[in-house]
Amino acid sequence: MNIAMGADHGGFTLKEELKTWLAGNGHRLFDAGTDSLESVDYPDFVGDVVENVLSGTADRGILICGSGIGMSITANRYHGIRAALCLDPEMARLSREHNDANVLVLAGRKTDVETAKEIVDIWLTTDFEGGRHVPRLRKIELLKPPSNAPLPK
Repeated sequence: MNIAMGADHGGFTLKEELKTWLAGNGHRLFDAGTDSLESVDYPDFVGDVVENVLSGTADRGILICGSGIGMSITANRYHGIRAALCLDPEMARLSREHNDANVLVLAGRKTDVETAKEIVDIWLTTDFEGGRHVPRLRKIELLKPPSNAPLPK
């Protein structure tokens, strides 16, 4: 599977661990950064990952920040992306079966490496159920982000 990955400083260490593990399991990886523990802005690493997913260059994407929240919010601003923050294997399974999540978001400061590997493995190998979930996903796709949303002060 082709996987695009990105992380900020809070997810860098977990990203590096997962990259080695995923490559060892035969996956091809695109690393959108970051490349160190130096403080960076998480939105800067989302675009390359989601664009790879949306274009079909990557089958799926994985984003990691400290809590996973910032990456989730940012990724879900892109039309066609269904990013799911998963803190345990059950959330990973459900995000694929029910929501056809195409981007997995992990919390680098809340998820240990072994749990992250279990989450990623389940997320990569679980199929979308379809059926009753398809109309729900169609409703999501019809939503458009507000053009006049106020910026934080």
